Amino acid sequence: MPDQSLIGQSLGVTRVEVEKGRLRFFAKAIGEDDPVYTDEEAARAAGFPSLPVPPSFLMCLEGEGRDSDYTVQQVFGFDLGRILHAEQGFVYHRLAFAGDLLTFDTRVVDVYQKKGGTLTFVVQETRVTNQHGEPVADIRSSLVQR
Repeated sequence: MPDQSLIGQSLGVTRVEVEKGRLRFFAKAIGEDDPVYTDEEAARAAGFPSLPVPPSFLMCLEGEGRDSDYTVQQVFGFDLGRILHAEQGFVYHRLAFAGDLLTFDTRVVDVYQKKGGTLTFVVQETRVTNQHGEPVADIRSSLVQR
């Protein structure tokens, strides 16, 4: 069972190159019909250097290069059959684009219980930066074990 000793622990740093094909696929999957997300000419005409990364796509990239099952089971001590995604939030600093190399640096920032200990929460924060070291976003997400 996780406890407050996890606070501050790094869950690793991963790097992911943003691919145009994956951005197009994601835009289609979420029903995004603005051509700036799928057509590079439309993106450039709108003033972008390439296809922009849709805001929630960062969560897809955040999990790449990381063994989430290992983290949940071995680091947090959670049972995969008893966990839920509790929440997520974003603070955006700048847009990311196809071709960017994004770095995701994730740490545990809180562990707490509710309902007399029947619910245990682990809160993670991820700092996302681009290939120039500029901040792109901060992601905060929580898992809960019931």
